[in-house]
Amino acid sequence: MPFGSGPEIQQTQCGEHRLANLCYVVDLGHLDYLRSLAAQDQIVERRKRNEIPDCLLFVEYPPVITLGRTGKMDHLLVSELELRTNGVGFFPANRGGDITYHGPGQLVAYPVLDLRNRGKDIGHYLRNLESCIMTTLKDFGILARRIPGATGVWVGEEKIAAIGIRTSQWICSHGLALNVSTDLSYFSLIVPCGLDSKRVTSMSKLLGIEVQISQVKERFCLHFGKIFERTPVSSPPWVGSFFDPCEDI
Repeated sequence: MPFGSGPEIQQTQCGEHRLANLCYVVDLGHLDYLRSLAAQDQIVERRKRNEIPDCLLFVEYPPVITLGRTGKMDHLLVSELELRTNGVGFFPANRGGDITYHGPGQLVAYPVLDLRNRGKDIGHYLRNLESCIMTTLKDFGILARRIPGATGVWVGEEKIAAIGIRTSQWICSHGLALNVSTDLSYFSLIVPCGLDSKRVTSMSKLLGIEVQISQVKERFCLHFGKIFERTPVSSPPWVGSFFDPCEDI
């Protein structure tokens, strides 16, 4: 993935990084939900302390359903026992939004961005995330749109990407899920995003071919950098030992 090496992160005499407009691209690969949250929480805390620049996390999950802070259990259409029997995880999520599904073939991106000096405007941030998705889809010949009052990205009347974020001290986390080659049958287990009358779709379904996540990730990262005015750079060395990261980064 052509994320440039970018300028070196320099340290001041007090040990803080000169963050500039850098954005670390951290690809967590295939990871279970709770471990990815632990990783994300570590990055958020470091960002709050200005130890690292903004980050863009990518992860791909095994089948799992998450319920946001405003979600309703009624939107889960099967029992938790049935989910476990079929190998589907279920977790409450400390993010906005309702219920959604994550799984193989889905691009999950978690930007960890500092909005403290960038307007503190959550609505503008959400619209920018939607723009990142829509411009990425356009690169693949898919014309997507917004629906007023329904955060996310749509193709016609079908939802192709869901968004649910969290902010803490104006540091944003969690993010978006774009259906690339997702098995859409899993969405029958829920009322996606709590919207009864809406269906879901994927890039592969719309294009009639198997779309590779790596290609979508590359384009998304490019547009993310342009829209958020960040310079994406490869993840730092400590990500390799991420769950016990060294302090000297």
